[in-house]
Amino acid sequence: MPTAPFQPIIESLLDTDLYKFTMWQAMLHRHPSAQAEYRFICRQPPAFPLAELAPEVERQIDDLCTLRFRPDELDYLRSLRYIKSDFVDFLSLFHFQRHFIRIYTEGESLHIVAQGPQVHVMGFEIFVLAIVNELYFRRFHSAEVFAQGRQRLQSKIDILQEFSREPARRFPLLISDFGLRRRFSRAWQTEVLQTLRASVPQYVTGTSNVALARALDVVPVGIMAHEYLQSYQAFGKVRLRDFQRAALEDWVQEYRGDLGIALTDVVGMKAFLADFDLYFAKLFDGLRHDSGDPIEWGEQAIAHYHALRIDPASKRFVFSDGLDLPRALAIYRHFADRVQPAFGIGTHLTNDLGPEPLNIVMKLFRCNGMPTAKLPDSPGKEHCTDATFLAYLRQVFGRA
Repeated sequence: MPTAPFQPIIESLLDTDLYKFTMWQAMLHRHPSAQAEYRFICRQPPAFPLAELAPEVERQIDDLCTLRFRPDELDYLRSLRYIKSDFVDFLSLFHFQRHFIRIYTEGESLHIVAQGPQVHVMGFEIFVLAIVNELYFRRFHSAEVFAQGRQRLQSKIDILQEFSREPARRFPLLISDFGLRRRFSRAWQTEVLQTLRASVPQYVTGTSNVALARALDVVPVGIMAHEYLQSYQAFGKVRLRDFQRAALEDWVQEYRGDLGIALTDVVGMKAFLADFDLYFAKLFDGLRHDSGDPIEWGEQAIAHYHALRIDPASKRFVFSDGLDLPRALAIYRHFADRVQPAFGIGTHLTNDLGPEPLNIVMKLFRCNGMPTAKLPDSPGKEHCTDATFLAYLRQVFGRA
């Protein structure tokens, strides 16, 4: 029986989230010798064993490691004012090293581990997730599935068009596509964003996908993620208690006023606000919510700004935790007259066709030989393989 022709899932190294580039640049400039380990995790039982995908994942990763940034892609990155020339020079020489990533199976489970110099392995994350996701959902391709996806997409457009008849609030509704990592496919993400931009461009204003942002002339959106702050738990240059301040300070020094949204939930909102003093509150343009109740989180943030005698209306609040459109609109209505809200919607935009989406991640587990941990405000989203370090982190930050 003839073998099906190989179909590459990743055809451009720009087909990744912007925040990979922003964190990558910061790490190259501040901690170029760091060593890191990232691991793939599936948080829920899939419809069929992911181990079945291992041979196809191997082929896709082999192909990924042959890709280089093209001159026109480097020119696009260079056009972004916060991307520095020497970083683009580094990318002009960069390609993924195959020996830094390992794919293996245990029973029905698929394991993927990227381990090596952080500036060489941190970029694997989004590509691995997009590859696994698209290989998985190729088995669900059918005319009926795509018809249902287009019907659901039209329902989202209908909701936004109905919303447009509501009385205007102080700040506009801004939605960005954050769905690359768990998209049904690259083609489907492209269709979704093209359709939304054609139908409701006043609301859907950006995407985290750099390749799509370039192709569709959309604003690329991205700031920092958990791995950036977690890395500072292991660098050893400051006390563990001060890792958030050190990470925020390096970010400020790297971007000098650009990309000014701070992630708040690596060890929880309460611990973050204890570090987010007047200095940082004035330097950062706003905050990103990614766990816990978004209304409670927003009210805490507003109260914190008031206590610092800063007008919350001058700040951007970015909500990105498992949102669908109705939930985003409810949050918007609650806050839009008091702060500048923005929304990153992922899976519910790019993988809403009927089959249940995969809840997959690829997280930083170790840096410079030391464990790292994430202690967010939502149960089930924390991770750490070292119980002793996790207990110590909880004690240091007063997390029961």
